[in-house]
Amino acid sequence: MSGPDIKGGDNAQTVAAGQLRALIERRERLDEDKQAISDDTKELHKEVKSAGFDLRTFNEMVKLRKLDKAERDEREALRDLYGSALGCFS
Repeated sequence: MSGPDIKGGDNAQTVAAGQLRALIERRERLDEDKQAISDDTKELHKEVKSAGFDLRTFNEMVKLRKLDKAERDEREALRDLYGSALGCFS
């Protein structure tokens, strides 16, 4: 594993230590942001439920909206085909 030369003298060690500290602090901020987004998502899910919407269907719609129309149409056709083959739509 290669990385900065922390043992290369006082100046190199100071630079490497500063870079390491900055990277660690950046990671900590990202972790905080990730937790905040997770908390916001949980709060949104509570709102969805309290408004009387089905959370599972809500989440499915979010996933479907990420797809382009051709992919959505293909998935729908496959669901219909599989459902028919399994007798789900009798």
